[in-house]
Amino acid sequence: MAQFLSNCSANAMADAAANLLAGRLVAFPTETVYGLGADACNADAVARIYAVKGRPADHPLIVHIASMDGLGDWADDVPEYAIALARDFWPGPMTLVVKRSVLAADFVTGGQGTVGVRVPDHPVALGLLEAFERAGGKGVAAPSANRFGNVSPTTAQAVSDELGDYLADSDQILDGGPCEVGVESTIIDCTGAVPRILRPGAVTDVMIEESTGIAVVGAVENSEIRVSGSLDSHYAPVATVVLDQSPLPGQGFIAMADVVTPDGVVRLAAPRTHDEFAHVLYAALRAADDQKLQTVVVTQPQGVGITIAIRDRVKRAAKY
Repeated sequence: MAQFLSNCSANAMADAAANLLAGRLVAFPTETVYGLGADACNADAVARIYAVKGRPADHPLIVHIASMDGLGDWADDVPEYAIALARDFWPGPMTLVVKRSVLAADFVTGGQGTVGVRVPDHPVALGLLEAFERAGGKGVAAPSANRFGNVSPTTAQAVSDELGDYLADSDQILDGGPCEVGVESTIIDCTGAVPRILRPGAVTDVMIEESTGIAVVGAVENSEIRVSGSLDSHYAPVATVVLDQSPLPGQGFIAMADVVTPDGVVRLAAPRTHDEFAHVLYAALRAADDQKLQTVVVTQPQGVGITIAIRDRVKRAAKY
């Protein structure tokens, strides 16, 4: 079982950074979900991420850095619109896919000529990344801290529940409380003339267009660039997820607060806003499994903004 640290002091961050440099794994909170981190320059450490998660070797990882100043270490030929996005939304829930530098090795990129990079917006994540850089590190490769294809964790306890049997005693889990956003970062392809959304998230197409002055290509199905969370089946609990149906007695139910819960139905979440829906979604899906429910019905929120990301996640959870 990994060390579980709830006191994320400066000394604890320095210790965690040293663990990363020593080739160990450190799970840490971001504003989106918890990540499972390794030194992005250490092939053996990154291989352990794949082993712990049961992740396919050609599925690329996102490199987390402490500030946009580190982007040049990992990227070549960064377009001006990507610089504008980094200035406007980092730290924040946005990953930029850029042409990789020589530092970004195949074991991080999945053998592709691109790499995903982001600066997370969470004090524990930033404290860890800053301590890592002070100790000589360049970046932390970190997918979500769960078994591959499962529901992403939004609390440290969920990380422990999910990966406790796979992590070593020398690995660490940093507890930074529940994640604020609750769904993974927006992934934007910045390798062409215009930005393309590869995975929707809290940074929306409208926000991207306002930042860059360029019309955005919407979420791309079957993109030639492989990115995290792009498989048809992903973010899935053990329970069967069904969309936009009337729940039956004994089934779980996730819907906006103004939707009435039928008799005998287990209400898992009743968010009052779309942001709250994203925040509680994964915890509610995990609760369904904790209660050993067979089926969860999700009434999808409609509209734009974060709801696009919510619908993307629940459709993949439902394997639609």
